[in-house]
Amino acid sequence: MTPTIIVVGSLNMDLVVRAPRHPQPGETLIGSDFQIFPGGKGANQAVAAARLGARVRMIGRVGVDAFGDALLDAAQYDGVDTGYVQRDPDAATGVALITLDAHGQNTIVVALGANMRVSEADVQRAEALFQGADVLLMQLECPLDAVMAATELAHRYGVQVVLNPAPARPLPVALLSQIDYLLPNQLELQALAEGETDLTAAIERLQRQGVRNLLVTLGSEGALLATAEQTTTVPAFQVPVVDTVAAGDAFAGAFCVALAEGKPPLEAVRWGNAAGALAVTRAGAQPSLPSRMEVMRLLEVQ
Repeated sequence: MTPTIIVVGSLNMDLVVRAPRHPQPGETLIGSDFQIFPGGKGANQAVAAARLGARVRMIGRVGVDAFGDALLDAAQYDGVDTGYVQRDPDAATGVALITLDAHGQNTIVVALGANMRVSEADVQRAEALFQGADVLLMQLECPLDAVMAATELAHRYGVQVVLNPAPARPLPVALLSQIDYLLPNQLELQALAEGETDLTAAIERLQRQGVRNLLVTLGSEGALLATAEQTTTVPAFQVPVVDTVAAGDAFAGAFCVALAEGKPPLEAVRWGNAAGALAVTRAGAQPSLPSRMEVMRLLEVQ
């Protein structure tokens, strides 16, 4: 049976420029290869899950503008149900300004626009989607009220909740205790743990706040899954790096698909690692997201 994933989150248009390195404050660099790609953490994760075989339904907002048209077209092309993505006449579609250096590492500034108008009411209007869904996947590029409302609905209907806390912000303990899998990278983990730089200490701090399962992405080192019983590091797949944009989104989408299919958590982490590795070998956000066949092939080879 095809698993169903609900994504509550952002849709942004990515404006990407390559530069030899990231500029210093006050410095102007000559860049190259300007490109525009559909993106946004929510849309990226929705497309990632859809390409891996899940039935995906998205809740969000875009403006009534050309970028909004293009983002909806891109998501629908990959099979994402955008029936609950609102068109907002009073806010522009979100955009992300991305600089890529010679090593494929990125810096990103996001103007969230309509994403920050996703409301609790938007989520409640979509309550019917939660009936029979398997996983709810969210990020923090939309208001916390919407995230909390979706979490409450997920608990009402027995849906597993995965939160990718990006960009990082303080989160109420009441929310943390309702998350089945909290999925930060190392910088986001540090921010959530009030600046704690030691990985083990940061994990323990969040566990004391009620986080049951903490899944930390470690870039080229793979990912770490910390549960109440044990902490396990799952190594990364070694691949050439072209562009790291959306690697974390590929990981999140793949992890949720595997989880929704009933795979054990550590196997789901391997799926995430494989999808994230494939994503860094190609340029762009959504263009880099792999198919199910590609992920299965990499899992078999390595």
